[in-house]
Amino acid sequence: MKNLIFSLILASLLLPLHANAEQMQQLGRWDVHYMVVTSTFLTPEVASAYGIQRSNYNAVVNISVLDSENKKAQEAAVTGQAVNLIGVVKELDFKQINEGEAIYYIAVLPFRDQEQYKFEISVQKGGETQKLKFEQKLYPD
Repeated sequence: MKNLIFSLILASLLLPLHANAEQMQQLGRWDVHYMVVTSTFLTPEVASAYGIQRSNYNAVVNISVLDSENKKAQEAAVTGQAVNLIGVVKELDFKQINEGEAIYYIAVLPFRDQEQYKFEISVQKGGETQKLKFEQKLYPD
């Protein structure tokens, strides 16, 4: 079975120019990689394996946390929310996925056509907490 990260990376390569592919921010001692893609970019098998409903109006938020020095995946508590332009707050329920040495966190975000969101993601490990903030406009497939 294809793994989720491979599917998401492949999907990011196939995105139209107006959508964002994977991005990264260095936050403290971590490199936090993030991407948001429409769930239809996942194969039916991958979506089913991770309990994700494929829909033109469901986005998958993918977060991975790497140590900035050795680039090893980090286990962390990841929480967050997305707020649209009229102030509607949607809490993101992240699930931790472990595949070999890779660790990533995924959440599903329902959206409407061309809806703009401000994301605020909290990454916590031990006594350290960092905030990832970014904006993205979502388009149906």
